Amino acid sequence: MFEITTYQLFILASGAILFGLYLLIKGGDLTIDAAVYVAEKTGLSPLFIGATIISFGTSVPELFTSVNANLSGFPGISLGNVLGSNVANILLVLGATAMILPITATRKELAKDMSMMLLATAILVGGMYMGVISTVYGLIMFAILAGFVFYQYKTDNIDLEVEEDDDDGAGIASMQAALLILLGGLVALAVGSELLVQGAVAAGTAIGVPEAIIGMTVVAFGTSLPELSTCIAAARKQSLGLILGNIIGSNTFNILSIVALTAIIKPLQVDPVLMGMEMWTTVIVSVVFAGWMLTVGKLTKPIGAAMLLAYVVFIAAQYIAPQMIA
Repeated sequence: MFEITTYQLFILASGAILFGLYLLIKGGDLTIDAAVYVAEKTGLSPLFIGATIISFGTSVPELFTSVNANLSGFPGISLGNVLGSNVANILLVLGATAMILPITATRKELAKDMSMMLLATAILVGGMYMGVISTVYGLIMFAILAGFVFYQYKTDNIDLEVEEDDDDGAGIASMQAALLILLGGLVALAVGSELLVQGAVAAGTAIGVPEAIIGMTVVAFGTSLPELSTCIAAARKQSLGLILGNIIGSNTFNILSIVALTAIIKPLQVDPVLMGMEMWTTVIVSVVFAGWMLTVGKLTKPIGAAMLLAYVVFIAAQYIAPQMIA
């Protein structure tokens, strides 16, 4: 029987990861465009679309990847993906965005959403300490998210506008076309998540890195690319509210929808590798970010550069200093 070398396995795995990421990003774009078109045509309000579909839409790659990983028997990738994505969203995405445009906000604007993000983080930590995030715990998490979205819908008086693309909704001209694009996007997400998960596992095996660390770094980086592209585009148009809303909302959705739905479908085993530096980095980054924005209220270019450096150090530590991992 023909046997491939470790180098050949790593190259094949890297190819699967890259193609999987491409399908996830493309599938996510198609899904969001089609879902927004359908929502608008069925009479849903712009506020509801922005607070649910757009916020959840940028987290779709994480959802498919985490559910697929858990069903495939790789819970470390599933949970590591969420933890790593939340760290990447703050340090990488906001750091890179702040290098383009200083990000400012008032405490009044952020207090409600920041509080929910921190509550979601605390709920996740509690679930991780139980060792298994059960179906019941997942249902409770998702119920909390549903209640919060409903509360936002009923109490938020801000007229949240949904930006129109120059290409008029990615060329969607009818409901039938939108449904076909939505189906195509979901298929791309499903195939992309499978390639990404299997490629990540194979790459980790080839280089001797635990699956949880691959999920925390490579997979998390890839599934955070939609947030990165969205925020950079928003920065160029100076849409500060969209930038912060996207990140804070995505981090909340990552926990209360992605972890929750993954656990509802199949109880999510917590990989002990994630209980050390990975979990606490997620907590510390979330708390420091919230504290900074609620007090100082501004991310400048130097702060953005420091955030990017912190992200590079964090990623390097996953591979260079394995002794730090609990």
